[in-house]
Amino acid sequence: MTTAESAERPGAAREGLLARHPLLFFFIIAYAGSWLFSLPVALSEAGVGLLPLSSLVDPLRLYVLSTTLGAYLGPVLAAFVMTGATEGREGIRRLLRRIVLWRVGLRWYLFALIGLPAILVLGAIVLPGALASFQGLGPTIVTTYLYFFAYIFFIGGGLNEEPGWRGFALPRLQRLHGPLVGSLILGPLWGLWHLPLFWVTFWNTPPTILNIVLFVFAITCATIIFTWFFNNTKGSVFMATLLHASNNAFYAIVPAMFSASIVAGYGGMVPLIIAHGTLALVLIALTRGRLGYDHYLQEAEGEPDPATARW
Repeated sequence: MTTAESAERPGAAREGLLARHPLLFFFIIAYAGSWLFSLPVALSEAGVGLLPLSSLVDPLRLYVLSTTLGAYLGPVLAAFVMTGATEGREGIRRLLRRIVLWRVGLRWYLFALIGLPAILVLGAIVLPGALASFQGLGPTIVTTYLYFFAYIFFIGGGLNEEPGWRGFALPRLQRLHGPLVGSLILGPLWGLWHLPLFWVTFWNTPPTILNIVLFVFAITCATIIFTWFFNNTKGSVFMATLLHASNNAFYAIVPAMFSASIVAGYGGMVPLIIAHGTLALVLIALTRGRLGYDHYLQEAEGEPDPATARW
């Protein structure tokens, strides 16, 4: 086959440097694009105070702007660059279709919007003294949740992350290593991507080694849940974004539902680890580690060819 013939075929494999190492370069671009913005914030007055940036922009606005741009120019940009490098325009069109794929069945919306939040509450209730301090959902808490949900969906970690983690990386990691091992690889890489934010005051998690380890462990457990959810929703990036926003927004209001001191220990990670860890173990047991992957192979479009899926 000539080069011209190969270029005319939709999704034809490219053999450039990026295409030979798609996952490696995806994570390099994702980290570099994001840390280019998050590291200055961590070093500014909003973090350790080495860079005098407050005279240019308010620290809170700097934090929001940097995390928003950092995510869109990190995992999202990496997803489109690497999809184009490996699958061409047809691959980008498939990725865009999966970003807006919403017809997946009502039960998956119920799980994202009600089921997982309920599990997060259970993860906090089992803590000593938490049940006695439970205050429920008042009007103020509901309003706060809706605000956080909209913020996270569009600019705080949903739509500006999921096209990368689930849209590009997960399908290839599953092909190479299987759904469970692929999730155990993606989880720490996703977690450590947040590393500079531990030194940002607004992150509200002190940068101790224990807090970082607990955060990475919690997000790895969450990755297993996200993989199962992604596989059963036809590889929908939209649904992964919805789950991401629901999870983060609801967990942000959990301290307001209980005595804050009860759930705040170790950066607030303990209730998250209990909830995500327990559900992840249940899903692994029920699916025997397949996490719905067979269903994904039957339903999803644009799965990378086994011959071209590689690091």
